[in-house]
Amino acid sequence: MATKILGIDPGSRATGFAILVEKNSRLSVECCDVLRMDQMEEHTERLQYIFEEITKIIKQFKPDMCAVETPVYGVDPLAMLKLGRAQAAAILAITNQKLPVAEYYPKAVKKAITGNGNASKKQVAFMLQKMLNISVDDLSGDATDALAVAWCHFAHSGNQNSTGGSKKMHQNNKKSSWAAFIQDNPERVKEH
Repeated sequence: MATKILGIDPGSRATGFAILVEKNSRLSVECCDVLRMDQMEEHTERLQYIFEEITKIIKQFKPDMCAVETPVYGVDPLAMLKLGRAQAAAILAITNQKLPVAEYYPKAVKKAITGNGNASKKQVAFMLQKMLNISVDDLSGDATDALAVAWCHFAHSGNQNSTGGSKKMHQNNKKSSWAAFIQDNPERVKEH
């Protein structure tokens, strides 16, 4: 049976989305695209559009779980506020469809794909291209970022369906990262 993960990279002018499918231990990309809102003047109009379009995507592709990137910093407080609202519109669309949603900080997404939380977007795209055997040359950065969020959730979900609820994977969550390291590298643990 296939498991579908919807990954979302929220933005107030462009919101990336991707559907990652796991079936028989193989991963494939069902879709990877961007919702564009450049022509919309009103921020509230953009938020409504995000909500409605994410709802349509969920109804069309029927994902089993969803993951959304969480904005964490920015020079312009107003821009951060708008990003947070875009994220909230996406999360509300997901929870209204009774789907589990996880939130991931950018460093956690980068680390899940490259092993380095400070990797560049180019490095993340390169790794996605290699791991999923796709060409990311024709994808926008927002679409690639959404695919990265979906991959991150796949990696953190332990290859099992999420049971619901919202969780955040913070780049400074030492317990989670060390626990994951120990689980992934038992031969490197020395007992005293």
